[in-house]
Amino acid sequence: MRVVELAGIGPGPYACMLLADLGADVLRIDRPGGAVLRLTGPDLLARGRSTAAVDLKNPAAAELVLRLVEQADVLVEGNRPGVAERLGVGPEVCLERNPRLVYARMTGWGQDGPWASYVGHDINYAGLTGALAAIGERGRKPVPPLNLVADFGGGSLFCVTGILAALVERGVSGRGQVVDAAMVDGVTSLMTMFYAMHAGGGFSEERGTNLLDGGAPFYDTYACADGEYVAVGALEPQFWAEVVEVLGLEDAPGQGDVARWPELRERLTAMFATRTRDAWAEVFEGRPACVTPVLRLGEAAGHPHLAARGTAVEVDGVVQPAPAPRFSRTPAEVPATPEPDTRAALAAWGIDDLDRLAAHGVIG
Repeated sequence: MRVVELAGIGPGPYACMLLADLGADVLRIDRPGGAVLRLTGPDLLARGRSTAAVDLKNPAAAELVLRLVEQADVLVEGNRPGVAERLGVGPEVCLERNPRLVYARMTGWGQDGPWASYVGHDINYAGLTGALAAIGERGRKPVPPLNLVADFGGGSLFCVTGILAALVERGVSGRGQVVDAAMVDGVTSLMTMFYAMHAGGGFSEERGTNLLDGGAPFYDTYACADGEYVAVGALEPQFWAEVVEVLGLEDAPGQGDVARWPELRERLTAMFATRTRDAWAEVFEGRPACVTPVLRLGEAAGHPHLAARGTAVEVDGVVQPAPAPRFSRTPAEVPATPEPDTRAALAAWGIDDLDRLAAHGVIG
């Protein structure tokens, strides 16, 4: 599979990283000088693919992209609606050049609707869908869940799902199509279970009062003696029974006694504060209690379980996530990331008039 990526930030690059991890040949078309928004550290979201610097605002650049499209299975772009069309590389002209192309559009608000042209980021898309309002402690403000919910969860993963589904359908029809991956749609889909709970009267819109938002004392985090935390996820009675036994809480209120949850939380808070996080991790090691340490990012890769699975790997001195998911017959490896080389990247796709393109300012 060959993929043309019109480089953006956040969900588009992560979607293309996943495709590259899974073996796609991805050519990243980036603006000369690179992305406007630069983050510290190596650009892991750009791993596994070659990069060509192309000035898409140059009128002659559209024809170069269309020549690449002729050879591609997928194109991924993350511009606001109408921008790709103005640049001459919108879905209509691309599908005319290559009717088998899967043209994936990654946006926050979608391709239509009254807010389609608005700007926004993860916090805005999560906020509009009801997800952000549900995350945080009772009586306190909503907490941004990094940019995992809208950018990468509701955005990248749904974009990749749409691309793969469209490729399967193409195998039947022989035709490509446009995939409209809107983060507001994806996040709303992620909220399906909570829509169901809300419809049944089992989900309060007050943060920190529900079963899975920290409202239940047996599904929350607790500070330990060293200031670190443990996570308690003992939802099922058999797991809670283990917690009760380990902590000696046989006289404490039961899980179903919602009126006494504050009392139960106080007991748990006091107990977990008596030992360090790692001491509690040792106590609960191997016990079916759903009690685990809350690790910091710098610690996670070194945990014995993640280390044994190789969940994070070191490549060129940089620790980074390994490809996921895993395959029994065709295991994936972190793909090599060549140094940015516009001429080499385009030559690999059969573009041979590089001097002319450089002379006209199309490539950098």
